[in-house]
Amino acid sequence: MSPSVGQEPRSLPPQSRFAWDDGAMGRAIRNFDWSRTPLGPIEGWSVSLLSAVRILLGQRHAACMFWGPELTMLYNDAYAPALGKKEWHALGQPFRSIWADVWDDVKPLVDQALSGQGTYNEEMRLIMTRNGFDEETYWTFSYSPLFDDHGTIAGLINITVDVTEVVQARRNQQIMQQELLHRIKNILSVTSTVVSASLRNATSIQEARDTVGARIMALARAQGLFTELGDSAAITEVMSRSLGAHLDGSDRIRLQGPPLRLSSQQAVGLSLALYELSTNAAKYGALAAPQGAVDLTWSVQGDDFALDWLETGGAPVQPPAREGFGSKLVNMIVPAYFEGEGEATYDPAGLHYRLRGKLSA
Repeated sequence: MSPSVGQEPRSLPPQSRFAWDDGAMGRAIRNFDWSRTPLGPIEGWSVSLLSAVRILLGQRHAACMFWGPELTMLYNDAYAPALGKKEWHALGQPFRSIWADVWDDVKPLVDQALSGQGTYNEEMRLIMTRNGFDEETYWTFSYSPLFDDHGTIAGLINITVDVTEVVQARRNQQIMQQELLHRIKNILSVTSTVVSASLRNATSIQEARDTVGARIMALARAQGLFTELGDSAAITEVMSRSLGAHLDGSDRIRLQGPPLRLSSQQAVGLSLALYELSTNAAKYGALAAPQGAVDLTWSVQGDDFALDWLETGGAPVQPPAREGFGSKLVNMIVPAYFEGEGEATYDPAGLHYRLRGKLSA
C-alpha cells in the first residue's frame, strides 16, 4: 500500500468530498501528496477527474485509471493484488514506469484508447515481473477513454480480470485429454494384438475363447489400475494387484527390490507380463507344484531397470513346442514399454524370465 496511508485527513473543497473513507485506496488517494505529480494538489482537481476517481473507487472489479500527460496511475482496492510487490510505490506513478515490463505489449491498446476507441482483450498473455521474477499471466480487460471537463481525452480506465488460473487449468485439461487419447490408442493396439495372436495360436475355438477372454480381462485390470492410482504407481502396488491370489501370504512368490514408481504405461506393460507369467506358472510351472516358488526381484541403477522372474521347485521345464502369444508378450511386447529386451529361459530347474530396459521419466 502507498506509504501515505495512515496520514491525517486533509481538508478538501466541497466538490471533492465523497466516500474517501470507503476502502483503503480511497484513504490512500486522499492522503497522497499529488503536488509531486502532474495532477497537482487534490484540492485543484477538475470535476471530471474527481468523477472518474469516484467511479474507480466504487468499482468492485479490479480497476485502475491513468490520467494526465504522463498517464499518472490511480487504482482501487480490488486491483492492488494485481500489482504484486509493485503495489507499495505504484500510486501516482506514470503508466510506462510502473508497468515497464509489459509496456511494449499494451502500448498499442493504450494508443487506441487515447484516440477515443475502447479496447477489449480476452486472455491476453503478459510476462510480468511484478514480484521480482518473470511470471506468465493472462488477463481479460478493457481500456476506455476518460474525458476532461472540456470533452478532451485526458486518460483511460482499465477494468481487468486475472484469468491466469483459468487458462492454466484449461491447458492442464488439454494435456490430460491428449494423454488419455494416447492411452486409448495404446489400449486398442495391445487389444488388437492380443486378440489376433491368441486366435492365430489357438488349437480350438474353446481355447481361443478362453485365452482371449482371460487376456482381455488382464488388460482391463491393468488399465483400470491407473484409474485409481493416477499417472504413476509403486512397483509393489502393481505387483500386488497383478499377481492377486498368488500373493496369499505363503511366500510362494517372494518379492525383493528397492522402492520404485513406474510411469503408467510401463506399469501397464509390467502388469501384463506378471499376469502372463503367473498364469503359466499356476498351470504348468512352479505354482502348480506344492513346493514350488517364485523369486521376483528387481533393481535400478540410474535409469537402468532390471527384473527377474525365477521359478524353482516345480516340475521339470521344457521349452514350448511352438511360440505362442504369451512368449511374444513377455519377450517382445512388454520390453517395448521399457525400450529394452526380454528373454524367457526354459531351464529344467525352472523358468527364468529376464527384463532389462530403461525407466521412463
